[in-house]
Amino acid sequence: MLQTIIEYHKNQWLNSDECTIRPIIDYIKNKGQLREAQYEAIETYLFLKIKGQNKPLWELFSEGFFSNGDDLSKLNINQTAREIFDKNKAAKSLLDFSRFKVKNGNGTETLLPDLEKYIINNSDKIDYENIIKRIFYGIDYSDYLFSLPMGAGKTFLMASIIYLDLYFALNEPDNKNFAHNFIILVPSGLKSSIVPSIKTIEKFDPTWIIPEPSASKLKNLINFEILDQPKTGKKSNKARNPNAQKVNNYQPFEELMGLVMVVNAEKVILDRLELTAQGELFEKTEDEKDKQANELRNIISKIPNLQIHIDEVHHAATDDIKLRKVVTKWNTNGNINSVLGYSGTPYLSKKDEVGIAENIKIKFSQITNTVFYYPLTTAIKQFLKKPRVEQVSGLTSVQIIKKGVDDFFKNYNSTIYENRTIAKIAIYCGSIENLEEKVFPFLTDEMKISPELILKYHKGNKKYKLPKENETEFASLDTPLSKKKIILLVQVGKEGWDCKSLTGVILSQKGDCPTNMVLQTSCRCLRQVDRDKQETAIIWLNEDNAKSLDKQLKEEQHTSIKELNNLGKQDKTEMIERFSRLDFLKLPKIDFYQLKVEYNTITIEENPEPENKIKSIELKDSFNKAVIVQRGLSQKDQKTKDFVSKVKGEPANFYNWLFEIAKGSFNTILLKDLMKFDTELEKIFQTITVEEKKKRFYNELYSHNKIKSEIRLAFHCKRNFETKSEIIPDTAQMLIVENLQSVPKNDKLYPSVEETKKIIDTDAKNTSLEIDEAEIRKAFDIIKQNLEQQGMGNFVPDFNQYKSQYDFSPAVKSKYQTFHYLPYDFWQSGFELKFLKEVVTLKEFNERKLEIYYNGEKHITDFRILCFAKKGNNYQRVGLYTPDFLIIKRKDEAIANVLIVETKGSGYAEQTTFKLRKKFMETEFLQMNNDKFGYKKFEYLFLQDDAKFDDNLAKLNETIVEFFKD
Repeated sequence: MLQTIIEYHKNQWLNSDECTIRPIIDYIKNKGQLREAQYEAIETYLFLKIKGQNKPLWELFSEGFFSNGDDLSKLNINQTAREIFDKNKAAKSLLDFSRFKVKNGNGTETLLPDLEKYIINNSDKIDYENIIKRIFYGIDYSDYLFSLPMGAGKTFLMASIIYLDLYFALNEPDNKNFAHNFIILVPSGLKSSIVPSIKTIEKFDPTWIIPEPSASKLKNLINFEILDQPKTGKKSNKARNPNAQKVNNYQPFEELMGLVMVVNAEKVILDRLELTAQGELFEKTEDEKDKQANELRNIISKIPNLQIHIDEVHHAATDDIKLRKVVTKWNTNGNINSVLGYSGTPYLSKKDEVGIAENIKIKFSQITNTVFYYPLTTAIKQFLKKPRVEQVSGLTSVQIIKKGVDDFFKNYNSTIYENRTIAKIAIYCGSIENLEEKVFPFLTDEMKISPELILKYHKGNKKYKLPKENETEFASLDTPLSKKKIILLVQVGKEGWDCKSLTGVILSQKGDCPTNMVLQTSCRCLRQVDRDKQETAIIWLNEDNAKSLDKQLKEEQHTSIKELNNLGKQDKTEMIERFSRLDFLKLPKIDFYQLKVEYNTITIEENPEPENKIKSIELKDSFNKAVIVQRGLSQKDQKTKDFVSKVKGEPANFYNWLFEIAKGSFNTILLKDLMKFDTELEKIFQTITVEEKKKRFYNELYSHNKIKSEIRLAFHCKRNFETKSEIIPDTAQMLIVENLQSVPKNDKLYPSVEETKKIIDTDAKNTSLEIDEAEIRKAFDIIKQNLEQQGMGNFVPDFNQYKSQYDFSPAVKSKYQTFHYLPYDFWQSGFELKFLKEVVTLKEFNERKLEIYYNGEKHITDFRILCFAKKGNNYQRVGLYTPDFLIIKRKDEAIANVLIVETKGSGYAEQTTFKLRKKFMETEFLQMNNDKFGYKKFEYLFLQDDAKFDDNLAKLNETIVEFFKD
């Protein structure tokens, strides 16, 4: 629904000049570490975050952000409606939304035809903004849902978003659109689900999305806190929540950045909360546990610029409703940056309704704040294991198990993945008695399977207990250490279990898992193990579970068992292998200089020196002047002004005042710390209070909270941001060999497959490219004579045609001047292909013994320049620049001169980011490098492909003559 509209506008933005994050997206794609589902979700997120300015969806909708700009003059509407739609953006947006074209079985139709009709006929009677707000659940903060199937990498997506927000926040500390701190709410009541989540995020490599040195800086900035301690200290008589104490340690919050809290929502955040019959949130306050739970929620609400990540959002679940109420309450402090939810499906089990009028309701089958949806079927096509779902009826449970296990041993018994894990199959047994008394004996006694290959895992009961090592074995299943092939489970492994080497699932009877979790349980075996490999899995189901799976696939994924079985392998595009020629060409690295700009958080002082800071507090800066102006009743009467110096407020007590200061620090400053400076603090207290009848009262003209804050800050070391730039030496290889992968066959690969083979062959044999034309002429004359003698003179070929079979193509002949890898891929630009072919024919190019190398494939070259635009005294990063071509001249086995050639179409040439990079290259880069080397080592040439080709070639020729002087 909305995600389709968002995708349309996102793609328009990504291809526009105003899109500033294109280099980031290109970097992520070129790195190749994230899946399509992940980087497309990141594109959507950055679109809403930057272009949408992190606004709530209802607000963007009301402002016309998603409007398609339909021409009102072409609509069959009355003049009143036309004027309303022309002036009211919310009205026009809701109309466009109702008219959005969606596909159905018969072609296309509008999304909400009844709403469209009602709006047109009642345009002056509708509260558009109110309707839009209700469509998006009446939420006043940014709340986006990303729907990705199990195994698509939701945790890495979370990590990517956290790092990206911090990256932007460091560059723009005062921009509130970017989060500074984060909380991840882990699903289910299992405490064990927290640790895998935190480990996954901790092992995330930020260089997958952000280049160095920023990636390492962000990695060092982040602090992880697992809020999982259930009790207060044994000897404590205070209602101090240990999780709240953990968070407290990061005081003061004003400058806090990089805190990532991971917490179980059900066990911690929603602890001691209830929903009233009216759907309102009720916080218990009856005992110490209530107070502890409320204390944690309260302190989290004070963390600035907080982004909340909620895994496994269940729209209608009671806990989700309670959690939404908690977040809404937190938002009253103004500290919530955004809420990001993650779910396996955007579809609702029951349609949501929004009333428009008395008899008009619009119904939604999707969660309306879904901004990104990656279907399960697409994931299976792209990267998940391809399942074969077997549906069995008429057989007993153990008979189905036998068929499934036989199938597994037939197809996967010898399967060992690249990470040295072995394939496994999980049998869900429903009850401990069934596992222990039926399934396990059947496997070992009837099927003669060694118990060493079987792992039993359940929580135990009075009759059956498992040794502790079984838990260790279960945790180690996805490692090379595990030799278990059959996993018997009861009430575990339904969600949150990440075992990529699991290759099969058996649900042989009703009740093996909860009915509403058949889809989640069945898909446990679909996670990908080896990247870019076609992997398969098997799922064996009895009739009841098959019906449940088909029903859930239809409701949650709009697919079926039949479609899953038909997915199979996608049609494979022919891939062309590529080869490095670095060793043959003995191509040196390029030495050059980069501009390095760092933004460092520095501690200005080693010791806080609270005494001096307290003494230096300027109380007059916290004093609000008050003036009373008096005059008579007539305008002509003279007015008088009286400056008020004190306004009596609440009673004041010095020690109570100190206690409030300490309390406001959340115990980072103790009362005894303040008492060390009681003399200095007493002076402040006397100044900001007034005495009356030997009692003191607060002077309301002072900003008392500000003064308390300044006193608390006196006990902390000052910090500041420091910007530092320097020119640093760098070296780059024009080819990162390990990144050189096969590419899809296309008509712009150069040289051709045959020419590539010829070059590799001549390299290996050191074959001369010179031909003996005299010998070829002699052989030709003999053939010609014989044919003519036989009366077949008309079959005599042209000499040049005959010679060509012994000659080498222009591509092969140029192998000493280009092709540091084979073949080059010019799929994006025919101009670049033609340019390379022509350059090697230039006289000036050949006489100077120059070489030309294509450098335009960003993910396989090291020669990329970090560009900056100077604004005032600071540098603003404008991204990594990858030149298209490098024309070089060697001297003494090193690269002495480099002509950087950029070719661009007119559309790309006018993009703002490219203009900034081009300016940097033509000015800063050339100047600092040529100054550092002491001669003109680098030159830059820009060629636009809409100019005449010969004019571009002439321009290049002139530059070669001028730059490459002996």
